[in-house]
Amino acid sequence: MYTFNILTYLSGDESAKQKFVEVASAYESLSDPQTRQIYDKYGHEGLQQHAQGGGQQQHDPFDLFSRFFGGGGHFGHRGGERRGPEMEVRINIPLKDFYNGHKTEFQLEKQQICDECEGTGASDKLVDVCGECHGHGVVIKKHMLAPGIFQQMQSHCDKCGGKGKIIKHKCPICQGSRVVRKVNTFSLEIERGAPVGHRVRYENDADESPDWVAGDLIVTLQEKEPSLEVDNELRVDGTFFRRRGNDLFWKEVLGLREAWMGGWSRNLTHLDGHVVHLSRARGKVVQPGMVETVKSEGMPISHEDGDSVYHKTQYGNLYVEYEVVLPDQLEKGMEKDFWALWEKWRKKNGVDLGKDSGRPVKPAGKDEL
Repeated sequence: MYTFNILTYLSGDESAKQKFVEVASAYESLSDPQTRQIYDKYGHEGLQQHAQGGGQQQHDPFDLFSRFFGGGGHFGHRGGERRGPEMEVRINIPLKDFYNGHKTEFQLEKQQICDECEGTGASDKLVDVCGECHGHGVVIKKHMLAPGIFQQMQSHCDKCGGKGKIIKHKCPICQGSRVVRKVNTFSLEIERGAPVGHRVRYENDADESPDWVAGDLIVTLQEKEPSLEVDNELRVDGTFFRRRGNDLFWKEVLGLREAWMGGWSRNLTHLDGHVVHLSRARGKVVQPGMVETVKSEGMPISHEDGDSVYHKTQYGNLYVEYEVVLPDQLEKGMEKDFWALWEKWRKKNGVDLGKDSGRPVKPAGKDEL
């Protein structure tokens, strides 16, 4: 569409320019009920006094053309383009990719402009304006309610289907719809330590249409449930860590002897393959449900400016909760040995749980009710 500035058009004729300003000023005054009343009573001088007194807001006379042609200060200029809706998708990411960072790809089916017909919908790229609605997509119909009384109704144009245009030879690919659905491949870069719910924006990559500028595609990163077959090809324990913000959580199972006697060590293989060492010296008891804090073995803490010489990677913590598994039963000989040993030490140094609990002791020779 060609545009030109009305000031440029009138710059060669000062008298025409001045006349235009006067006409626009008169139109502005007469279109307002208040100033129209002042003009009717006091004439042009009354309007001038009203304007000088601050009662009338001054307007650019060239805005008059905007009302006729729908633009700003330029003839034929459109105020803005219509923007299409945004598209949001969720992608499940394994924990190891959140920890290590990862570059990958994903595929998405979306609407895009037909390449064959270039969005015209016609095989020959020729589109005619509908003769019924004259390109508006709607028609005005009159209905007589009574003799001399009519009602106007706006209805959908049946001839063009409300599109305002007629396609004689439809595109064989999109069948005249001007758009097609195709699978597109997008690259995705996951930053180290990116939070769950992190949003990645792809500008103008949402559904396309000839009628609008494509909106943005927004990808939300979600954490994927761990899978032993799919996500643990490196056989790392960290695959089954649980994440909460910048911290990681792990449950370590101990047997009765390990929890009671100590003298054990374990190696946890972290998400990037390095080893976290857990141990207890002999004689160190681990109570069931005890939580050990391993400093700086959690998630990398992401920052907007990334890692640099001024800002090195920091990590959250790893919290290890210990579960103690008790044996279902003991061999008879082992049970006797344990019982005798515990009885010996109970009588020597043991604690009477009944007395220490503060509960009443059953009197000898009396049965309980």
